[in-house]
Amino acid sequence: MEQIIQQLINGVSLGSIYALIALGYTMVYGIINLINFAHGDVLMIGAYIGFALTGIFGFSFFPALIVSMLACGILGMVIEKVAYKPLRGASRISNLITAIAVSLFLQYGMMYFVGPESRTYKEVLPSSQIKVMGTGAVIDIKSFYIIGITIILMLVLMYITNRTKIGKSMRALSQDKDAAELMGINVNKTISYTFFIGSALAGAAGVLIGVYYSTLNPLMGATPGLKAFVSAVIGGIGIIPGAVFGGFFLGLIETLVSSIGGSLYKDAVAFLILILVLLIKPTGLMGYKEQEKV
Repeated sequence: MEQIIQQLINGVSLGSIYALIALGYTMVYGIINLINFAHGDVLMIGAYIGFALTGIFGFSFFPALIVSMLACGILGMVIEKVAYKPLRGASRISNLITAIAVSLFLQYGMMYFVGPESRTYKEVLPSSQIKVMGTGAVIDIKSFYIIGITIILMLVLMYITNRTKIGKSMRALSQDKDAAELMGINVNKTISYTFFIGSALAGAAGVLIGVYYSTLNPLMGATPGLKAFVSAVIGGIGIIPGAVFGGFFLGLIETLVSSIGGSLYKDAVAFLILILVLLIKPTGLMGYKEQEKV
């Protein structure tokens, strides 16, 4: 029982990070049907910004988190304007290749400036542990911060998408781009806001991953980015609740596999689940079929 509770705690912590990254994937895909493979590398840049702010400039955790989110949000808008906007009317394969190229550019551009070696994050959060009552399981304070920040950011995102003008524009664009444009919605501005929000969430996830694992390197965004993409597809890419569900689901599955001695195979299990979901329900566990517009 103690082991089960401990693994649930670890799974929720890991899953919350996956969910945060997956939200950026699913927002962009839901609006312009683009799988932004550079998203994980925006996460990496966010981690480095947080590292520099806390380790070099002496920022505390929360100011560093906010600055990293803003910087990554602006970076996301720049990437969209420079790399994706000129190809908006092109084929999906052209956009996909461009996304991969942007991903490699960010990885090796960062490697050129900071070097390939791993760096250690400064301790910016308390490292004490709390025992779960009646069991031997413990909760690290870092996990509280990670889960709490993730929940807050998800609630803010839900408020933006459901209660604000830009959120309504985003939802209208995801339904029918042409109709939204005819109704007076500024498509370019809405897409830019979408990239800003999604990239800001990736920046937050980058700082949280740096704090959680205490290390970072220029290739650190590849695996979490790919896992978050898997999470989004499992839940139903393009659907915000699906991205959240998929993130927590994958995090719990990975910790469960690790707890039974299969840590070397957790990635294989994650992709096996993805294959099974695509075979059984291609739209994802929370997805639904849409009628093609004619």
